[in-house]
Amino acid sequence: MWINNVIQVFKIRDLRKKIFFVLGIFAIVRVMANIPIPGLNKESLQTIFQQFTMLGLMNVFTGGALEKLSIIMLGLGPYITATIILQLLTMIFPQLEEMYKEGSDEDRRRFDQYGRILAVPLAALQAFGMLALFSRQGVIGELDWLAKISSIATITAGSMLLMWLGELISEKGIGNGVSLLIFAGIIADFPRNLGALVAGYNPSMIPSYVIFFLMSLFIIAGVTLVNEARRNIPVSYAKRVRGRMMYGGASTYLPISVNPAGVIPIIFALSILTFPSMIANFLTGAEGFWGKASQAVINFFNNPWNHGVLYFILVFFFTFFYTLITFEPESVAENLKKMGGFIPGTRPGKSTAKFLSFVLNRILPVGALFLGLIALMPSIVQAITRLKVFSFLIGGTSILIIVSVVLDTIKQIQAQLEMREYDTF
Repeated sequence: MWINNVIQVFKIRDLRKKIFFVLGIFAIVRVMANIPIPGLNKESLQTIFQQFTMLGLMNVFTGGALEKLSIIMLGLGPYITATIILQLLTMIFPQLEEMYKEGSDEDRRRFDQYGRILAVPLAALQAFGMLALFSRQGVIGELDWLAKISSIATITAGSMLLMWLGELISEKGIGNGVSLLIFAGIIADFPRNLGALVAGYNPSMIPSYVIFFLMSLFIIAGVTLVNEARRNIPVSYAKRVRGRMMYGGASTYLPISVNPAGVIPIIFALSILTFPSMIANFLTGAEGFWGKASQAVINFFNNPWNHGVLYFILVFFFTFFYTLITFEPESVAENLKKMGGFIPGTRPGKSTAKFLSFVLNRILPVGALFLGLIALMPSIVQAITRLKVFSFLIGGTSILIIVSVVLDTIKQIQAQLEMREYDTF
């Protein structure tokens, strides 16, 4: 069945063009990921990645671009951080909240433009911090002010170009461009990790290999199950007579996902966690208060227990935060009322909104707990198998992103196929 669907996709000219367009952008990104900035010392680079585990995690999401110190070594981090800041500001400034939630299409485009503009100084700041850190660790040579400005501008431009390519995918391709680029970065690093796994083969580690494969299957099955889980709320539509025709009278369901936020909370949490570590590493060489404060921050984040607990709390918080921003029970209840729909046993309007909020608050902790455990899965896998490469191969975050993006893309392709079938009919 799925083979027929694949064949059908490539038979349709429009879908075929979209898929090849996305693959073409993937190829461009991989070329950019292998263009390093000048003055790179590869031996020192490997040493610093062993010292700072957070850099290794960031490297996974950039598809190895950070490890190569390429022109896109920041990935989509600045843009994602800018989006987080703007969405947090909607809770403070009512005008910004109205623009984001209730504004016209023009207002939403203006809101998105604010995110792009804010991403530029954030990218420049992160580029400056990264260059200072790598220069202090001997990864790159000492740069004069002109070379430093040139490198910061190049890295910032690379991050903005990556953001633009992601928006092009969303506009002219299939799926969410940002998610697809993160997905492509994770997939691109898999062959190297598998090669390291094969190269480090040891017969005494066979039990760890067995645990690895069993946990892989368990994680993939769990992610797929929870990602597709729904709480169906029955909805009925009142009968209406217009002329000689009768409308309505049907029953359907309003599906509420157990994990309505998807992978966004994990991406948000990673962006927030990496920012203070980067700033602290930049200030390590300072004297006085700032030097002591930066060292305290580094020691705090290098502690696996502190990092794990904070990571879990941030993922849990952003699950609720992002869902409350994107899913509004009042708007859903109002739309149902306008269309003549109602939940059996519940009055339309405010009572429906309260019922939807009640259901959402019941299932959302389950999704938040699931995401938090998935975020900690790399540390759990590493503790069980004693092999660091396993944590990157079946890291819960990576698997969640891969499964979520694949399922979402498949759904969009199936929707395109069904739409064309209806048009033909």
